Amino acid sequence: MKRDGVAGPAASCALGAWTAFGVLTMFVVDHDGVPLPADRGFLAWSVGHRPDTAVAFARGVTATGTGVVAYALAALAGIIVGRTLRQRASAVALCLACLGVGQTLRYTVMTLVARPRPPLTAWETSASGWAFPSGHTSTAVITAGLLILAVRIRGPRGGTPLVLAIGGWGALVGLTRVYLGVHWFTDVVGGWLFALGWLGVCLCAMALVRLRQQAPGATDTTREQTRQDTARGQEREEHHAPDHPGRGGRSRPA
Repeated sequence: MKRDGVAGPAASCALGAWTAFGVLTMFVVDHDGVPLPADRGFLAWSVGHRPDTAVAFARGVTATGTGVVAYALAALAGIIVGRTLRQRASAVALCLACLGVGQTLRYTVMTLVARPRPPLTAWETSASGWAFPSGHTSTAVITAGLLILAVRIRGPRGGTPLVLAIGGWGALVGLTRVYLGVHWFTDVVGGWLFALGWLGVCLCAMALVRLRQQAPGATDTTREQTRQDTARGQEREEHHAPDHPGRGGRSRPA
């Protein structure tokens, strides 16, 4: 994957996802958070199909979409991208910032929309706060996106099964929120769209910063500085070199 070619696709992804998210958000607000028929249908199906094994599996998957696990995976993405210790530290900081700021923005939207969750009688796990957009869903998709980008940068011609597995995990976390009865399906869709939009913004910003660092002016300045340093080094060597043979009739090379 060419990092310099990320800006265009990232901007397109951000624009499309934010547009769809805005439309969905306005629809939810205009209907005072009342669930759609599809929301009720998914919830009814989930309540009617809950064997103990499936519920336990869903709880395990949904637990990975928040808290320490998500931030640890985001840090892992930064470690994979970097080649040196300094690069890895910088990449880890950027990945954690992307996830942390995204969480803050998502919480702000969730508070403003203030959509109620499904009834408590349908819950099979604990939950808090308002429903739209789903926090676990957006966190998992942002984290999965960072990991996928890291894998593609380090191995552009391979890793397809790993990329599919990571993407499947990000999507599955959101579906478990519906299955466990703590979110409407449109909450999960909102979380997917929010995460994709935010990832597009972060990737576009990082790509533009990298392009700016590689601009012709910046390159020329770097080359001029390198030339000056080389010239100074040669002057120092010529200044300290002996002008006559040393002891034993041998001359030391300048």
